[in-house]
Amino acid sequence: MASTTKRNLYFDNAKLILIFLVVFGHVISPLKRNDDFLFTVYTVIYLFHMPAFILISGYFAKGYRKKGYLMKSVKKILLPYVIFQVIYSIFYFFNGEEQTLTFDFLQPHWSLWFLLSLFCWNIFLYVFARLKWAGFLLAVGIGIAVGYIDRIGSFLSLSRTFVFFPYFLFGFLIDAKHIQWIKDFKFSSVIGIGLICATFIVFSYSFPSEAVPWLLGSSSYADMGNVNLIDGVFRGIQYISTFIVIFGFLTLVPSGGSKFTVIGERTLYIYLLHGFIIKIIETFVSDESLAAFAQNYLLLILFSISICLILGSYLIKKYTKPLIELRL
Repeated sequence: MASTTKRNLYFDNAKLILIFLVVFGHVISPLKRNDDFLFTVYTVIYLFHMPAFILISGYFAKGYRKKGYLMKSVKKILLPYVIFQVIYSIFYFFNGEEQTLTFDFLQPHWSLWFLLSLFCWNIFLYVFARLKWAGFLLAVGIGIAVGYIDRIGSFLSLSRTFVFFPYFLFGFLIDAKHIQWIKDFKFSSVIGIGLICATFIVFSYSFPSEAVPWLLGSSSYADMGNVNLIDGVFRGIQYISTFIVIFGFLTLVPSGGSKFTVIGERTLYIYLLHGFIIKIIETFVSDESLAAFAQNYLLLILFSISICLILGSYLIKKYTKPLIELRL
């Protein structure tokens, strides 16, 4: 992997912040039901953190037509999915979450949906990239339409694959000048802070708990309630809202490097490994004990940062690289 000095530090910083939000979101997930503040933080995070990650992934998929790109995607994305699907199956069996040991590669475990969808998004580029912005509008239309398919869901991560694909394609279609425009936009930081704060205020007063599945993108409209024709409009509004908040987030990402920026190179390690820590805690710590930490916000933040620092360290990368990157 390239050294940080040869990389785009802006995107490494963005991924560093986003992977923290991924971990923090999973840490507070079981605590949010009894704390209104954590619930609002959770919903704001889930509105944009994965879409922003996906957009950045699309930005770096511009070489999809190069020779060997498809096989590289199989090695870097699909094979790690298969490996960790097996590991999670064994893990869930021994921690008691699954009664029988089965290996089902068609139903991604927990956060592994991202790898399966990411592989599909790279394949989709061979069709949608040719259409350019018309392809983006088509992807949005498909993302809205799939919600009306009752049986679509976690099987092969189909729902999330189609719902989140517009973000990936948007990232693919923009280039460095668009990113530079975001960074150079007049009063960009002030606007970014204002957008995120406004979103937080709106969500704190008006986001219903039953609407959380809309943020996850893993269910049909029918599975999230009584299906109505207007549901497609709601998803369209969600797309617009998410892109606005992503814009706000990107205006706040620093361009310079720091000693922590290198962790932005290792987000895949943190993403794949942090689930074991979260699940072990949920297995051995009772709900009552977990609830005692719900309002200790600083501790929750420090714990999430610690996970990112440990799993993003050189030593973790050194000893898990053969498993994650299939490289000795």
